[in-house]
Amino acid sequence: MDASQDTGTPAPDPQEDRRTVERLVPLWLDEAARHDRAAADAARREWRDGALSAESARVLADWATARVTDTAFNEDEGPWREGPARIDVGDKAAVHRWLAAQGHDV
Repeated sequence: MDASQDTGTPAPDPQEDRRTVERLVPLWLDEAARHDRAAADAARREWRDGALSAESARVLADWATARVTDTAFNEDEGPWREGPARIDVGDKAAVHRWLAAQGHDV
């Protein structure tokens, strides 16, 4: 019996993790392109080819962690980030799980 069965929490769904990653990667790539077009273009090619490099995986993991916006804080307590997507702690965990399932050390 694994820990998720002990607590009554369902085990993470790899397909749901993939859907979360597919939702967030375009946002990451768009933001990355504003800062380093060449790196973003390389990561976009890697994503399209289905094989992120270790560096791109690390940057995506860091980005997802830094962009968590749904933290149960109220507006006065922060953090708040404007943008097209709300990223919660579960989304960040899904990105990290998906990267780990792809063999990346996150």
